[in-house]
Amino acid sequence: MWIVAIAWMYVAVMMTLAEATHPQGSILGAIITFLFYGLAPVAIVMYILGTPARRRARRAAEARELALAAATEAPSLPADGSGLPAGDPIAAERKEPGGV
Repeated sequence: MWIVAIAWMYVAVMMTLAEATHPQGSILGAIITFLFYGLAPVAIVMYILGTPARRRARRAAEARELALAAATEAPSLPADGSGLPAGDPIAAERKEPGGV
């Protein structure tokens, strides 16, 4: 992918130099040739071809964040370790035997 971009830019620079050094050419024409024939198409193509890599990187970063959040999250088991939910959130009143 990079070799094509480098070759395209080489051709665009050579065209720019030809435009700038030609007797009927101009510096403004050379700049426009470089921007519209060289830089803009290469930038668009490289952006489009780089989309899958950016998508993979974003998904990998999201997976790392989820793994980190899962690793640092404390387990939500009750204190007795049974894994069952508590029956009553408020403890029952304890009665002493003997009726005092």
